[in-house]
Amino acid sequence: MEFLQPAQWKRPKGYANGVVARGRTIFLSGMIGWDARGKLVSRDFVEQVRQTLKNIVHVLAEAHAGPEHIVRMNWYVVDKKEYIGAYKELGNVYREIIGRHYPAMTAVQVIGLIEDDARVEIEVTAVLPE
Repeated sequence: MEFLQPAQWKRPKGYANGVVARGRTIFLSGMIGWDARGKLVSRDFVEQVRQTLKNIVHVLAEAHAGPEHIVRMNWYVVDKKEYIGAYKELGNVYREIIGRHYPAMTAVQVIGLIEDDARVEIEVTAVLPE
């Protein structure tokens, strides 16, 4: 895995501008903050992110992969201000579960998610080296 960062560009915080990887590709559908029984763990945004990231790690493990294999994350949030207001807490939760691995990431505010009480949904692409 190689992170793409043009030398003359300001270094991004918490994500990579691009990633090049070769190997077995793993695509995770949009994960939300529900438990193994399909129940949302909380209505709290940060707690939903915590559970969502845990769910991502659990699904990656099914392919014998870990957070270090993630090359891209797409975050869909229902409230941009809630997301921005939680930056510090999100950073702590992210490092607790994913570590200090920062793939290419996009965050998009959406009108709503299919699960009415979901505050965040995250898609992941990971690559296991050959």
